[in-house]
Amino acid sequence: MDVFRTPDERFDGLPGYDFAPHYAEVGGLRLHYLDEGDGAPVICFHGEPTWSYLYRKMLPPLVAIGSRVICPDYPGFGRSDKPTERDWYTYDRHVELMSGLLDQLDVRDATVVVQDWGGPIGLRWAVAHTDRVARLVIMNTGLFAGRVNEAFMAWRNFAERNPDLPVGFVIQGATATEVPPEVVAAYEAPWPDAASKAGVAQFPMLVPVSPDAPGVAEMNATREGLAAWDKPALVCFSDSDPIFTPKAGQRFVDLIPGAEELRVIEGAAHFLQEDRGEQIAAEINRFLGHA
Repeated sequence: MDVFRTPDERFDGLPGYDFAPHYAEVGGLRLHYLDEGDGAPVICFHGEPTWSYLYRKMLPPLVAIGSRVICPDYPGFGRSDKPTERDWYTYDRHVELMSGLLDQLDVRDATVVVQDWGGPIGLRWAVAHTDRVARLVIMNTGLFAGRVNEAFMAWRNFAERNPDLPVGFVIQGATATEVPPEVVAAYEAPWPDAASKAGVAQFPMLVPVSPDAPGVAEMNATREGLAAWDKPALVCFSDSDPIFTPKAGQRFVDLIPGAEELRVIEGAAHFLQEDRGEQIAAEINRFLGHA
């Protein structure tokens, strides 16, 4: 298997991202994660086509109140190793490798924060490890049962036509605020060429678009686990995401017995961590009892 490893110098001097890298060997790959602060862990699962850089605005305020913040990069993303064959990437494999990483870190009493593909991956991990997870924070995500809306299909079709996915263009188009060019470049830093983008290119294809597609059974099982989740859950959905609307957020609130009422984050689009990262961190700190 051919694996691309992004040169370290591409991560030098990224704006707002002065965090030390940490690495673990999992499944024959070097996986990267951020690990800042002490105390009970807050594990932040990113989505597509982002990486741990997405959580840079939230890290300092979360650490400041005594949390240990862990932000892993999936294989194919960020500073993690990147297999170059698209077929290598599967939903099960992403979950398996994240599980292996978190097993090594031996996290306990965790708050799991998810957004976009972080939902199917992080929530599946959480319901399978209820002994390690104390709380959930769910943002702009879904668990797919083979039915998707037109906005998602437009995104999937775009990704299928553009395997050399223009990451910065996607980020800029899915935020409500104007992203400065240097921040756009930072989001693009992990992927210097098309070969390095196999994982990014494959993620939209992994969303099941029929009821019998791979992943549907596992996502339905995760949904059943959430229906029995009586621990605290915070659901924050933005007001300007055409795919994951506040209505989708309310479905999580209605599903999860331990959920608080829906928080709608105004002035934010799909990547609400980029648009309103500090505000969301304040919501999480309140949720953790540090208002």
